[in-house]
Amino acid sequence: MHTPPSDDLATLDTADSAPRPAEPGGPRRAASPWRGRVMAAGLILAALNLRPAVTSLGPLLEEVRADLGMSGTVAGVLTSVPAACFALFGFTAPRLARRWGPVAIVCAGLAAIAAGLLLRPLAGGTVAFLAASALALAGIAVSNVLMPVIVKRWFPDRVGSMTGLYSMGLSLGTAASAAVTVPMTDALGGSWRTGLGAWALLAAVALVAWLFLARDRTSGARADGAEATRTEATGTGTAGIDANRTDADAPATHESVAEADAPADGPAIRITRSPLAWAMAVFFGFQATAAYISMGWMPQIFRDAGVSASTSGLLLAVMMAMGVPLAFVLPRIAARLRHQGVLVVILGVFGLTGYAGLWLAPAGGAWAWALLLGIANCAFPLALTMIGMRTRTHAGVVRLSAFAQSVGYLLSIPGPLLVGVLYQHSGGWGQPIALMAGFMVPQIIAGVLAGRDRTLEDER
Repeated sequence: MHTPPSDDLATLDTADSAPRPAEPGGPRRAASPWRGRVMAAGLILAALNLRPAVTSLGPLLEEVRADLGMSGTVAGVLTSVPAACFALFGFTAPRLARRWGPVAIVCAGLAAIAAGLLLRPLAGGTVAFLAASALALAGIAVSNVLMPVIVKRWFPDRVGSMTGLYSMGLSLGTAASAAVTVPMTDALGGSWRTGLGAWALLAAVALVAWLFLARDRTSGARADGAEATRTEATGTGTAGIDANRTDADAPATHESVAEADAPADGPAIRITRSPLAWAMAVFFGFQATAAYISMGWMPQIFRDAGVSASTSGLLLAVMMAMGVPLAFVLPRIAARLRHQGVLVVILGVFGLTGYAGLWLAPAGGAWAWALLLGIANCAFPLALTMIGMRTRTHAGVVRLSAFAQSVGYLLSIPGPLLVGVLYQHSGGWGQPIALMAGFMVPQIIAGVLAGRDRTLEDER
C-alpha cells in the first residue's frame, strides 16, 4: 500500500535503529516511562486512523453509488481524491506547524478526520459526500507529514523502532478497515451510512488522546515550530503517504539546514532536467496509481464477479497486509544490489500475473490474485529505498525525494478516474483490468531506468 503515504523524505538508513543523541534544543525525551507509554499509544492511535477513510469505502462502494446515484465516472473521481488531497494539503502542513506546532496540527488533523467521517454518511448527494471525504483526507495529509517530526522529538534515541511501530499501526488500520467494514455494517443494521460513519468513533478516541498529550505541551510549541521550520526548509515535509514504513526504509535525519543544503562538488543539474529524477517520479507515480486503484476498485471487481461483499473486503485486506512483511525485506535486499531493476521486474511480473488471473478467473482464483497483487504493490518501499540510493548528499535526497513524490502523486491522480470511465462505458471489467496491466509496463521501464547504479549528483 500504500498506505498509503510518504510523509517524510525517504532515504536508506540501515543504521536507523541505533540510538541517537537528542539534538541540542530540539527533541526531548519523555519525562517518565508512563508518559512515554502514553505517547507511544497516541502514535499508534493516530496511525490507525490514517487509512480507514480510504479503505473502508471500497467494500461498500456499490451501495454508496446506488444510494447517491453516483456514476462510474464520478466514482472514479472519488477514488482519485486521496492522491489529490495528499499532494495538495500535505504541502501546507509544515507552514501550519511553524505557526501552531506539530502537536496542535495533528490534533486538528484528527479532528478533521473525525468530522469528515461523521459528515460523510449524512451526505444527501455526491457533492456533499466528496466534500466530507476531502475534509477527512485533508486531516490525514497533514498528520502524515508531521508524524515523523513528532517521533523525532518525542523519541530521539528510538526513531527507528518508533517509526516501525507507527508503520505497523498504519498497516493494521489499512487492513482492518478493509476487512471489518462489511461485517460491522451488517452488525449495525446493514446501512452503508452507519458502517462508514462508525470509523469516526476511532478517530474521536485518538483525538481525545492527543488533546491530553497536547494539554501540557504548550510551553514547547515554539520549539516544535522551530523543528517544523527546519523540516520545511530541508524539504522533509513533502506530501505523500506510505503505507508501510519500516526501520530499513525510514528517512535519514537531516541534522541541520546547512548540511542539507550543502552542495555537491560542482554545479548541480536542475531537477526538472534530470533523467534520473523523471524516471523516479514516473516509477513512484505508477506504483501509487496501482495502489489507489486497488484500494478504490478491487473490492468492486470481486463483487461483480460474484464474490460476497465481506469476502471482497477480506481480499483487499490481504492485499494491503502483504506490505507488512515485505516492507521489512525489500529495502534490505535492495541495499545489497548495485542495480535494483531486477526487483522492479520481479514485482512487475507478480503484478502482470495477478491482473491476468483477475481477467481470466476473478472469482475462481481470487485469493491467489490478491496475494500476487499485494506483492506487486510493495513497489512503494522499494521506491523509497531507491530514492536514498540514487543520491550521495542530503541535499540530493531532499531534491530527488521532493520531486519524485510530488510529481509522482500528481501522475497517479488520473488512473482511478480512467478505470471508472472505462468501467461505466464498457459495462464490464475487461478493459479496466487491461488498463491496470498496461500501467505496469511504464512502471517497470521507469523502475529499471531509476534502479541503475548512478546518482543525481553525477548528472552535471
